[in-house]
Amino acid sequence: MQIRDSGTLIRTKIIATLGPATADPERLAAVLEAGVDVCRLNFSHGTWDDHKRSLDSIRDWSAKHDEPIAVLGDLCGPKIRLNQVAGGTIDLTPGDTVRFVRGDDDCTPDRFTINYSGFVDEVETGQRIYIDDGLIRLLVTACEADSVTCTCTTGGRVSSRKGVNLPDTPLSTPALTDKDRRDLDWAIEHKLDYVALSFVRRPEDLTDLKGCIDARGSDIGVIVKIEKVEALDHLDDFIARADGVMVARGDLGVEMDVWRVPLIQKDITARCRAAAKPVIVATQMLQSMVSNPMPTRAEVSDVANAILDGADAVMLSGETAAGSYPDIAVTMMDRVAATTEAYQRQYRNAEPTKRQTTIQGTTSAIAWAAVQAASHLDARLVAVWSATGETVRLVAQHRLPMPVVGLTYDEHVYRRMNLLYGVIPLRVEPLGNPAEMATALDARLLERGLAKPGDLVVVVTSTRPQAPGKTDTTLVHRVAEQM
Repeated sequence: MQIRDSGTLIRTKIIATLGPATADPERLAAVLEAGVDVCRLNFSHGTWDDHKRSLDSIRDWSAKHDEPIAVLGDLCGPKIRLNQVAGGTIDLTPGDTVRFVRGDDDCTPDRFTINYSGFVDEVETGQRIYIDDGLIRLLVTACEADSVTCTCTTGGRVSSRKGVNLPDTPLSTPALTDKDRRDLDWAIEHKLDYVALSFVRRPEDLTDLKGCIDARGSDIGVIVKIEKVEALDHLDDFIARADGVMVARGDLGVEMDVWRVPLIQKDITARCRAAAKPVIVATQMLQSMVSNPMPTRAEVSDVANAILDGADAVMLSGETAAGSYPDIAVTMMDRVAATTEAYQRQYRNAEPTKRQTTIQGTTSAIAWAAVQAASHLDARLVAVWSATGETVRLVAQHRLPMPVVGLTYDEHVYRRMNLLYGVIPLRVEPLGNPAEMATALDARLLERGLAKPGDLVVVVTSTRPQAPGKTDTTLVHRVAEQM
């Protein structure tokens, strides 16, 4: 969480996707300074060299400004696409016959080809095929050994490499492709903070990814992207086992009736809140800002409503990756978040302590005690010492009106905490003696201007500060006074 020039703390985290629009280090710096908390490297586009240059710029900027910018690597998953189109484009009109065949040849008006080898075997008569996010729609009318024949129901212009969605077809392809495994290796080698799993459909997809991560001796965080209807059947399992969830509304809105997506978004957000797992709302949030310096009113409302629903983070995609106004788009999202959060503080319907909460284990109980104490005492902030970030996540779940400061000596945890709503990560030196905590805490809070001498803060800590999972203490402390 960055402190803006006005002194305002924006609690909702902003994720910016990087791409050609941010390839220049100065342009990327402007985007970061506008208020980005997490950068997304999209492995569907660009090369490893491109991503490495962006990563180096992020890390340099982060070190210079003492800001923990987290980096999320987004794995492609089994995205189905058309092959190259001969001549560049093909125009389809309703009633046209479209025939898909096996192979890697270019698409022609007589023969369409696709990058998924199992397509001809798995598609069945009566199923729908959507091209280019559903702008072009086909209906399967006949299936043969080496071809699928369709009728165009909604026409349009087809161009190379456009995405293909099969909302009615259960696919056998795994969520983790060979390319994803290579990209995962790169992400782990370069110490990214999170990876996102695309087109997840069943729990085995997540198990596969986690197995690969464990085999490499990594603890990189996993974000599950909900963009397939099948994933909704296993949503609670995904939430429980992942480090966060992304509501990927683009493909989700193609795979299912688009008018259902807002309610699905609200349901996913509520479930993540209840489970204390961060949730990201993504896709086309300020889409018109790809080519315009101002968003539409509907887009502004969309961002505000995601924040009102309780999203930890809101994400920009093409707006910052390929748009003409990447830093202005971040600034706009920042302003919407600031205004919406001010409204929430003014018209809060219930104190955080009134929320129904399930206490599970010692750490959860200690976090809940800190939330109650901070609320009743109107503390300046809650300071949480954490080796893993788990206790910070449990406190942040309650959306306190005051900041939550996460203190850790682990560089990876320091950055990962920056995805959590309302959390200000601070890096501290490892402490072996709990008696040193008061002095170290006060020094960091005063240095960052987060508190003044005499301010009351609630502290969550451990009598064994370097032992992960051993949080056992909540106490009230006045800054510049001994604990």
